Amino acid sequence: MPENGNGHARKLGTNGLCPICGRLVSEKFRPFCSKRCADIDLHRWLSGGYAIAGTEDSEEDGAEGGEPVAPKPRKDEEN
Repeated sequence: MPENGNGHARKLGTNGLCPICGRLVSEKFRPFCSKRCADIDLHRWLSGGYAIAGTEDSEEDGAEGGEPVAPKPRKDEEN
């Protein structure tokens, strides 16, 4: 991570600095300085370079237990 000169890491993406390279932001490519840095960031997202920490076994639907939940029947499929 780039430093701000006094040994402390600087917050990227704030104060008009590109979060990829630390250069000044260009209004055309905000919050990045160039198309290249914007493309680098997009590639990181698409390739899984950025990830949200979590557990592998967490259920997105909130169901607990190992049994799959049967889908609810649609109204036109009810008896």
